[in-house]
Amino acid sequence: MKILLTSIAISLSLLSCAQRSPDLRIPVGDQRKPTQKEAVATFAQGCFWHTEIVFQSLKGVRDAVSGYAGGQTKNPGYEEVCSGKTGHAECVQVYYDPSQISFETLVDAYFASMDPTSLNRQGNDVGTHYRSIAFYRNEKEKQIIEEAIKKINASKKYKKPVVTEVQPIERFYPAEAYHQEYIFHHPDNGYVQNISIPEYLHFRKTFRGPFKP
Repeated sequence: MKILLTSIAISLSLLSCAQRSPDLRIPVGDQRKPTQKEAVATFAQGCFWHTEIVFQSLKGVRDAVSGYAGGQTKNPGYEEVCSGKTGHAECVQVYYDPSQISFETLVDAYFASMDPTSLNRQGNDVGTHYRSIAFYRNEKEKQIIEEAIKKINASKKYKKPVVTEVQPIERFYPAEAYHQEYIFHHPDNGYVQNISIPEYLHFRKTFRGPFKP
């Protein structure tokens, strides 16, 4: 669906570029090797281009790497994942400093930057590979995620209950190089202009942060 939408959205790109703010700064990751004090978190919430810049905008996050997780196929490729036969979902692996940002805040940002009640889709991106999954590495993280879901359901913010899956992380597979920092490298792409960037700006407007300068 993303491939189809990209083709359709390109026809709107000239208009979108005219509306683009020259002050818009796309956050990018620091690709240095992880330090010993770093922690890792993994989230799936639809298109990983969007998820990548959401987490990279947060203070305390060094990098967010696009990839695949949650399925059974080893070393999957993008086209294979898009077929829906691998069981994997597009996701990001977040490298962060717990002394600057907590796992709780990452979870809050995660749920604030998508519709967690949308089953097997986000917006017009449809398929099991676009489903939302909050992965955990220990029981404490699992509890934090489950408590966040309970709060969202109790708040009645949405008419439907949260359908986000809660899974232990088993294996993360980095996506192809051309997917990494895609929005930064392709800011004039039609899909980026009409979907990814508006979603990101909405997140920046509605989430309290902490954001990088």
